[in-house]
Amino acid sequence: MRDIYKSSKLNNVAYDVRGPVLDRASEMEQQGIEILKLNIGNPGKFGFHVPQDLLDQMSKDLSRADAYSDSKGIFPAREAIAKYCLKKNILGVTPADVYTGNGVSELINMAMQGLLDNGDEILLPSPDYPLWTACSTLAGGHPVYYICDESNGWLPDLDDIESKITEKTKAIVVINPNNPTGALYPRDLLEGIVEIARRHELVIFADEIYDRLVMDGLEHTSIASLAPDLFCVTLNGLSKSHKAAGFRVGWIAISGNKKAARSYIEGLNMLSSMRLCSNVPAQYIIKSALEDEGPDPDTVPGGRYYVQRQTIMDCIADIPGLTCVRPQAAFYCFPKLDVRKFNIRDDERFAFDLLEKKHVLIVHGRGFHWADPDHFRIVYLPNEETLKRAMKEVKDFLDDYWQS
Repeated sequence: MRDIYKSSKLNNVAYDVRGPVLDRASEMEQQGIEILKLNIGNPGKFGFHVPQDLLDQMSKDLSRADAYSDSKGIFPAREAIAKYCLKKNILGVTPADVYTGNGVSELINMAMQGLLDNGDEILLPSPDYPLWTACSTLAGGHPVYYICDESNGWLPDLDDIESKITEKTKAIVVINPNNPTGALYPRDLLEGIVEIARRHELVIFADEIYDRLVMDGLEHTSIASLAPDLFCVTLNGLSKSHKAAGFRVGWIAISGNKKAARSYIEGLNMLSSMRLCSNVPAQYIIKSALEDEGPDPDTVPGGRYYVQRQTIMDCIADIPGLTCVRPQAAFYCFPKLDVRKFNIRDDERFAFDLLEKKHVLIVHGRGFHWADPDHFRIVYLPNEETLKRAMKEVKDFLDDYWQS
């Protein structure tokens, strides 16, 4: 039989959060080796669970969830999402402007497939969440990266954004709070991005999946709330905020100049209908989840995210040749390696070496489309004891590491 090859559309697509290093870690686990995992933002694997009241709600409504729903989702869920948008000062969102999805991941793909033609450019942050690059590429688009400035708290550089715009640029993606850096963008910066988008007539895609996981008394501002005259697509869900990653609960809310985007909305409607609907049992918890008031208890002093963030920052500070900007949201940090001290030229090899020698699993920085081999992402979801164990192994590893 002739060889069967993958589609050429996948040639420039990668998702290293679940890539070769993880594959090797899985092989090692099958051999009975314990792996200290600092690699993936999956709360349920680290003792964070869906609140009981939401489980009860799903159980109560399960008998009503055995049929397909409207392709956009059940009305109570979409109505609750529209009301949540209003709480976030995103005006003009009705239930008809909401699309539920099997997590935000599915919706990123849908949003890109609906917008991009071959050769269209889309502005993405560097570092980025790599699914945006993958989905943009699969849709035929060309990702163009704007720099987030580590020396300025990982905030996007407005001048760099402006310099990257061409006649082919269709949209800009803003990931706030940011994965992988944990940065939270202030209002004045978001206003600057909006002004650039307004001047160049760009669609704004706002990935706000971590908007309820903000620490230090800070507040999240939705960029769509600052751009009522522009077409904005805001993506959010319950995977992180309500520890419901396995339930696959996400949504898109469209706002702003919907008249100018009529054709694109027709495309979203078609793509939404083609996959029939999202997970119906999970849709029934959206209303209850979004009626929660107050901060997530894990994000306040004494809460696990808050405490474990301090633990990881203390551990990093104790390792020569490693520095890190303090994250303000989510549960990630993006430490920087002194490449001269360790002679690092290949950060994926660094990740492999750390895994093989110390059984600690991280994701290398180039997996997030960071250009230099000098960063890696840590997820600080594991408990304090595990974080301290893992970081002690990292420290011991770096004591004499030299990449030949």
